[in-house]
Amino acid sequence: MSQKTAIRHLILSMLIYGTIGLVRRMLPVSSAFLAMSRGFLGAGFLYLAMRIKRTRFSAAACRGSFRYLILSGMLIGLNWILLFESYQYVTVATATLCYYMAPVFVMLLSPLLLRERLRMVHMLCILLALMGMALLSGVFSFAGQVHPLGILLGLGAALLYASVILVNKKIPPMPAMEKTIIQLLFAGLSTLPYVWLRDSAPLSLTPQSICLLLLIGLIHTGIAYLLYFGAIPYLPARTVSVISYLDPLVAVLLSFTVLHEPLGITGFLGCLCILTACILVETIPATPKKGASL
Repeated sequence: MSQKTAIRHLILSMLIYGTIGLVRRMLPVSSAFLAMSRGFLGAGFLYLAMRIKRTRFSAAACRGSFRYLILSGMLIGLNWILLFESYQYVTVATATLCYYMAPVFVMLLSPLLLRERLRMVHMLCILLALMGMALLSGVFSFAGQVHPLGILLGLGAALLYASVILVNKKIPPMPAMEKTIIQLLFAGLSTLPYVWLRDSAPLSLTPQSICLLLLIGLIHTGIAYLLYFGAIPYLPARTVSVISYLDPLVAVLLSFTVLHEPLGITGFLGCLCILTACILVETIPATPKKGASL
């Protein structure tokens, strides 16, 4: 695959990810059921894709890492529940931007868990992101339009995703498809008991709901993951990090233009602060190079 093709595939995957909040708004199912369906459908689709390509699933490649794969899969399932629930309380833009605080949480936890030293520029990024969250949450506005529970759910999802990133750092190099299939499978399995206990009422799905569930499971998970993981080996990490922020930008644009959700000047400034801080976090090395000023 050429680098241009890889960039196109990565951009397409981000455009797909950016529409998931819009689709969630149209789905009258619980967040737990949606997370469970996404995990099982995504894992099944990727496994089927491997069989179509005549690629053998290598369980041996995962040996020794199952405990981390299971843990990260469970965290992914819980993370999806909180994110999907956040969409129910706040705008798609607000929920998505709260979720994209994950890199900042990773940076905050890295000194404790990974013994990585923070630089002054990283501390400034943290302050910028926190200022963005304050603006986005409406604490500087007296309108009271932002539901605090939606903010907490979005930040909880971000913290869980940050935990997934940190757990993944413990996993030795292994094939991306096998790793993703196992994680998605356990994301679905981890939500199954919650769905069983909480969604005890008979589930009535309309043809539209079934189509939307398949859309999230097959397109937003299966195809988007194939495009994303297929493109990563051909691109520099910094390019992947920057392009990944097309996802929240698309979500913000759809929230404002399609759903007509209010953003306001403070919300716009909050989005700008968070995106700027997160892009800087992703692109600035964790430890300074020799001779670097910051």
